[in-house]
Amino acid sequence: MANLPDFNSLQKRNILKEILKDKFAKYAFLILIILYLSVFLAPFICPYSKEYSNRNKSYCPPSKIYIINEKGKLSLPYTYNYKRYFDKENFETKYIEDRSRKYRVKYFSKGEEYKLLGFIPLKRHFYNIDKGGELYLLGTDINGRDNFSRLLYGGQISLTIGFLALLVSFPLGMLYGGLSGYLGGKTDFIMMRIAEAIMAIPSFYLLIILASILPANMTSIQRFTLIVLILALIGWAGFSRVVRGMVLSIKKKEFVIASEAMGASNLRTVIKHILPQTMSYVIVAMTLSVPSFILSESGLSFLGLGIQQPDASWGNMLKEAQEFVNIVERPWLLTPGFLIFIAVLSFNLIGDTIRDVLDPNSKER
Repeated sequence: MANLPDFNSLQKRNILKEILKDKFAKYAFLILIILYLSVFLAPFICPYSKEYSNRNKSYCPPSKIYIINEKGKLSLPYTYNYKRYFDKENFETKYIEDRSRKYRVKYFSKGEEYKLLGFIPLKRHFYNIDKGGELYLLGTDINGRDNFSRLLYGGQISLTIGFLALLVSFPLGMLYGGLSGYLGGKTDFIMMRIAEAIMAIPSFYLLIILASILPANMTSIQRFTLIVLILALIGWAGFSRVVRGMVLSIKKKEFVIASEAMGASNLRTVIKHILPQTMSYVIVAMTLSVPSFILSESGLSFLGLGIQQPDASWGNMLKEAQEFVNIVERPWLLTPGFLIFIAVLSFNLIGDTIRDVLDPNSKER
């Protein structure tokens, strides 16, 4: 990271244009845009609310949508409801299509009222189905809840936790590392030993311990907020050490000496003149840190220590797929794991491309 450009040179370049020249980064950027638009427009896109549950359709398979009718001609999209029955020979519940009635899939039709983005009241949905019909694009879970709807609502937590954690950890790490490197001497020595002590804490095990001792009556919003704070407070130390190293090489430059000669305070000198020069590294580090926060939340929720049912996150939804019978007979339950993989891979591809753009020499090492 030592060869990364300074803040002034970054302002003269169209970084986004340079990043999008890379084919993989361009596709990754497009995938992330689709994912984030989908989760934030979930009330508009989803056919069901996040509270919906039909206990009579536990583990119902994905609905089949037809556009060819019985006469072999093109038709408006329609589907059939599933009928549940018990297979006495194999002692298991099965589903077959009830072809006695078609249910038309409708687009931009009126449904239950909801608030888009939390404050815009709307009744129109992207797609819906005739009254009495059931449409499960990715089947249902053990409680008869629509997996597609829960995926989008759960993504609101899984995809935002990384950015919320960054808002806490990176400003703290930048300020701490900046002051440590600028002040130097004993102050620097003490501050870095504290940071190293925090880095020595096994973060994932700490998260498990803290999550397991949380009160059982905490709401998912409270638990979500606490997880963000915990992830942030244990993630800033390593970042601060790198910032401190960069500050040590910056603080002897002419513009810093000029600021000191003009009587600027230490805090003002660090915040206004030194830390902006580390922004190239900060941008790369932030992009590469988001996947780790997403994986941490998903891992905790998978273990039952994160977001709790009935609220959804990709981690606790994936937990249902850990049984072998579900993997074999209900592969649609693995969709949350696929989305976690896609989101993490996209962030990593963009982060690597940003690093290559800001430091072309990194490709040759």
